[in-house]
Amino acid sequence: MAEVNLLARLPKSKRNVKAREHAKTDEHIRVSREYGEMYFDGPREYGYGGYRYDGRWVPIAEDMIAHFGLKPGMRVLDVGAAKGFLVKDFMIACPGLEAFGLEISEYALKHCEPEVVGRLHLGNAVSLPFPDHSFDAVISLNTLHNLERPQLITALQEIMRVTKGGKAFVQVDSYRNEEERAIFLDWVLTAHTHDYPDGWLKLFDEAGYTGDYFWTLIS
Repeated sequence: MAEVNLLARLPKSKRNVKAREHAKTDEHIRVSREYGEMYFDGPREYGYGGYRYDGRWVPIAEDMIAHFGLKPGMRVLDVGAAKGFLVKDFMIACPGLEAFGLEISEYALKHCEPEVVGRLHLGNAVSLPFPDHSFDAVISLNTLHNLERPQLITALQEIMRVTKGGKAFVQVDSYRNEEERAIFLDWVLTAHTHDYPDGWLKLFDEAGYTGDYFWTLIS
């Protein structure tokens, strides 16, 4: 298990944290946690503010392919695949790689990229609908923290179950000091579980998670 930033080449998003701080309400949180049209393609205060493909995940897919030694014919799973952007870019970065995704949002699946139709499965991370050790690597980016702690532990165990040789990578919301924690709490809409890195490492250990990891830090 190692801390590694596999999203280093992802362009930084512009976040108006102060605007979210003053505009966020319980209704915004409730609607965003439905993971429907408002979350993906509605106003920014409900989520992404328009979730559209632009190819930015291709270099991320390249780095993940290199990190895990993925080759054509191997299988990779993205847990929390949304509209399938990373799944698509895995196939662009490595033609012949068998990339699949799992997503809880029916809206996202109905508005996925054409190239990934049939590769995205509707489901929850706490019960992955795949056989043991059926993927050469499993990825989950900014998804698992949306679960309550007990379900999150189960989801990590599920990732370990379906991957081979412990090859996995998860990225979750975190903060390194009280100032970053305050900024995070002003911004967050969907996360049920969040902690300092040391707290996450204890959770990973409790779950028996032995894959790689990194943190999403709001600044």
